[in-house]
Amino acid sequence: MSEISSARPLAPTPPNSRPNAVAADLAVKLLQPLQGLLASGETAKAEVVALKEMAQSFQVMLKLTLNNGSQTTLEASSSRPLAQGTTLNVTALSETRLALSVLTGGDKALTSLDLEQLPVGTLLQGKVVAREQVLQGRAHQVIYKLLVNLLNTPLAGSKLSLETPLPLPIGSLVSARVQSSQSLNFLPLSGRLDQLALSQQLGTQSTRQGSLSGLFSALQGLRGNAEMSEGLRTSIDKLFTALPDAAQLSTPKGLAMALENSGIVLESKLLGGQGQALPTDLKANLLRLITQILPNLSTTTPLAAASASSALAQAMPALARDLLGSLGKASSRQQALNFPLPSRLLQAMEGEADLETLLKLAAAAVSRLQTHQLSSLAQSQVGPDGNLLTTWQLELPMRNQQELVPLQVKIQRDENSQSGKADKKEVLWKVELAFDLDPLGPLQVQAQLAEGRLSSQLWAERSSTVSLIDAELDHLRQRLNAAGLQVGELACSQGTPPRGPRTTLEQRWVDETA
Repeated sequence: MSEISSARPLAPTPPNSRPNAVAADLAVKLLQPLQGLLASGETAKAEVVALKEMAQSFQVMLKLTLNNGSQTTLEASSSRPLAQGTTLNVTALSETRLALSVLTGGDKALTSLDLEQLPVGTLLQGKVVAREQVLQGRAHQVIYKLLVNLLNTPLAGSKLSLETPLPLPIGSLVSARVQSSQSLNFLPLSGRLDQLALSQQLGTQSTRQGSLSGLFSALQGLRGNAEMSEGLRTSIDKLFTALPDAAQLSTPKGLAMALENSGIVLESKLLGGQGQALPTDLKANLLRLITQILPNLSTTTPLAAASASSALAQAMPALARDLLGSLGKASSRQQALNFPLPSRLLQAMEGEADLETLLKLAAAAVSRLQTHQLSSLAQSQVGPDGNLLTTWQLELPMRNQQELVPLQVKIQRDENSQSGKADKKEVLWKVELAFDLDPLGPLQVQAQLAEGRLSSQLWAERSSTVSLIDAELDHLRQRLNAAGLQVGELACSQGTPPRGPRTTLEQRWVDETA
């Protein structure tokens, strides 16, 4: 959060508080005489339009605006760099020397915003043209006074005077949301650039992913193979043993453990130094399986070697892997944002899968988990009104007697301000489930919880399942009431949930390297 500068007094600036890159009381030598443009002691305004680094100094080109409105350009030699776009006060010391100081305000600099012209939530984009560091209050908090040249909205070209604890460098491009007439919320550029890479990788992973059921069917066929290496057999056994069953998922503690071990937070665990303590994490076990398959895979032929290399590259999680390769198409990205992810088998296998096929299936399973992870990130966003939507999307293979049932889960937490009051939040929870369990067939569930009130809609593709669920809805309502919840609508329909037009947050950003 940053405040727009007001007229309140500021603490005196310490002598060494200004960074070296800020021009303050800097004398420069002109490369040609003023020739009467400014008399000694006379002042004017100038803007740095170009900067060139020399061997022992910096060559600066200044656009000088005289008091009569005429403009000219001057070249000068400076001992310190002056960022392009910096606005300066210029005082003539002689025909060949100027004294410069940063212009941090001025009559034309805005010190508040007109909310009729720039309503709350408006995205402002600008460039920092001046910065001054000061100390604020008794705690000696460092505050930076910025002068920002606005690049968009009807105020494009205007200067805005800000105070912020953020040390934004001169020349940096910034984006911010209007919070009030006196405050802005800066949006980090790195987050919006990450969204671009995220969108590209989401489409790529979506085209590579394959349903978990294909891999597990192949693994079950291999478990009795006596020729399998001990390391591969151990990896397969650990993978199956760590999978939760219906009994575990029916308890709060068991469900929480299954969600944590779904692979959705594997990277966070690794960053936390838990790399050797992940025996039950699904994604970690899949990666271990891949490392056990590779040594047993014959790579004596170029085709087999290329296949192994390609499958391994697909399996390893990295956001920027394919920036030099094919980028995902928009249709692939949109499909990956749908819930649930569609079933996708890489091939129809007959008989026992060989190791090369098994490697491809394992890599596709990792890509499927990564698609869920990336989709979670893509759907987690801050809206123009400041509402925060957080999404967790994942897939849990559930043991149901002798079969494995992939259970897709999406949980969303939508935090809204009530009646525009920023200090009072309303939290809405949404849960979506999708699975195919015999004899019920494909089922999808949507539920939402707000302020202790729960409502839910179920969809089943089989008419017999709809009849069965309808007969049990009253019993479900009673159990929910007994748990202390207020129950709204509970209903079951035949078919699948409708998918209307999807709205997404507009991602606008400024490339700082442009």
